[in-house]
Amino acid sequence: MLHTPEVNLVFAWAWVLAGFLSGLVMGLFFNREDWLGGYTSLKRRLYRLAHISFFGLGAINLMYYFTARHVLGHSPLQPFAAWGFVLGGLTMPLACLIMARWTRAKMLFAVPVLSLVLSGALTIWELIKI
Repeated sequence: MLHTPEVNLVFAWAWVLAGFLSGLVMGLFFNREDWLGGYTSLKRRLYRLAHISFFGLGAINLMYYFTARHVLGHSPLQPFAAWGFVLGGLTMPLACLIMARWTRAKMLFAVPVLSLVLSGALTIWELIKI
């Protein structure tokens, strides 16, 4: 069973792999000018955002792992921050892909954004207390 912050380390590497794989899939079609409505279409931009969010939020989880492991130690807020970063990482690409299909679903972005903001704030709070 994984514990925090180890879950963030595993999640980080899984998300890097997901970034590679999503890039592979997208790379098969990027040369088609009309793919997903063309280069500047909202749908294509959201697919690209989902792809890059795998790498970005994987990196955030990796940074959290090292911060929690080597700086914070064990604190009562650590699990909330750790799982919030995972939740944000899971839901950001999903929100992008759902919104690419249903543009009215833009409020879904509140889930990853609020989760990541709260986790970042909790981490900063714990760092300030040291």
